[in-house]
Parts: sequence; structure tokens; C-alpha cells
Amino acid sequence: MGRVLIFLYGIICYVLFFLTFLYLIAFVGNFGILPYVPKTIDSGTPGPIGQALLVNLSLIVLFALTHTVMARPWFKQKWTKIVPDAAERSTYVLVSSLTLILLYREWVPMTDTVWKVTDPTGAMVLWVLYFAGYGIVLLSSFLINHFELFGLSQVLANLKGSERPGMKFVQPLLYKIVRHPLYVGWITAFWATPEMTTGHLIFAVGLTAQILISIPYEEQDIEQALGEPYRDYKRRTPMLVPFLKSKK
Repeated sequence: MGRVLIFLYGIICYVLFFLTFLYLIAFVGNFGILPYVPKTIDSGTPGPIGQALLVNLSLIVLFALTHTVMARPWFKQKWTKIVPDAAERSTYVLVSSLTLILLYREWVPMTDTVWKVTDPTGAMVLWVLYFAGYGIVLLSSFLINHFELFGLSQVLANLKGSERPGMKFVQPLLYKIVRHPLYVGWITAFWATPEMTTGHLIFAVGLTAQILISIPYEEQDIEQALGEPYRDYKRRTPMLVPFLKSKK
């Protein structure tokens, strides 16, 4: 694959990610705006409870497995024998986006109400938290390296024929408070809603579980790359809950 094609491929993967991200905000928040948002987490005809549970859990597991396994170094080593190294991250972004699109398309609504906040002030607070969660996700990605995280830096460096810089330990702003502010943003967005349905609850539990399971593997990879500076950072900084003393 030529350098220009790899660069164009990276751009396409990034645009698809960003559109998928925007759709996620509407999907989870139940902002159905036809034809731009034809389906949300609670829209459509609910199916039999057993079938709906099986389908929805399968979609979550598929996303969790691809998203977690493809990020591991051992997988990357094997994967880059098939795809160019410069396109590896973009391919990861592409697969993650496609599995999310499949989830949007095949999700079976489960609309029984778990909780509903009718107080206008309480509902407004939850909506503010909902959008703040996505804001934290974006801000956290830019605080480290948004364009490297989503593959653009790699394809641009390849286009220029320059070497990509190695991993560096940085601790900007939110990363001084918790080690994984990006995940804090995701979890906040998944759970902050004035009306929690059974389907939304399964989505929130499943994706939160995926985050909690993947963090130890992610941190193990970072420790191997950065060594003692990151281990010291782990001792000083809580994982997800601000001001909670980190385990030594």
C-alpha cells in the first residue's frame, strides 16, 4: 500500500470514527433525529426478553473483544505482518467503529424503566453530566495526543517518510487527578441519564465492565514500555476516582 493510499485510508478511518462518536451521543441519549439518527438505544419495537438479552450481550462482547484484544502488543506484532505498520492504528479505529455501527444497527430495545428522574433540576444535572462525559473523553484524548490515538499521526509521518516519536510519559491536567480520565468520561456518559431503561442499563454495565477489565492489561503494557516512572505514577495517582488513594 503506497504512502498516499495509507494516508487517505487513515483519513477515512478517522472521519468514520468521528461520525460514529457523534452518533453514539445521539444513540445513548435517545436523540432520534430522522434521517440522521434513525435508531437509538430505546427506539424501535422491543423483542422477547431472552432474545434481546442474547443479541445485546453478544454485540457488547464483540465490541469489547475486538477493542481490547487488538490493542495488545502481541496482537499488533502479528497484525502488522498483514497490514502496514503505519496503518495499524487506523485499522484498529476502523474495526472499533464498524463494531459500534453493527451494535447501533442490531441493538434490540429493552424499554422497561429502571429509574426515572422527573424533577427538572435533577434531570438537567444528569444531562449536563451526560454531555460533560463526552467532553471529558475528547479533552483527555487531546491532552495526550488525539491524532496519534486515532491513527492520523502515524499515517502522516509515513507520508512524510519521517520516524514516529516513541512513547513518552506525560501527566497533563486531568491526568494529574486520575490515571484514566478518558475512561472516567466514558463511564459518566454511559450512566448519566434521567431515564434508565433495562437496555440502557445492560449497555452501561457491559461497557463499564469492558473498561474495568481492559485497564490492568493496558497499564501492564504501559509499564513495560515506560518502567519505573509509570509505576511511580500509579502509586501516586488514583485509577478512576479522584482523591481516592491509589494502591501501592
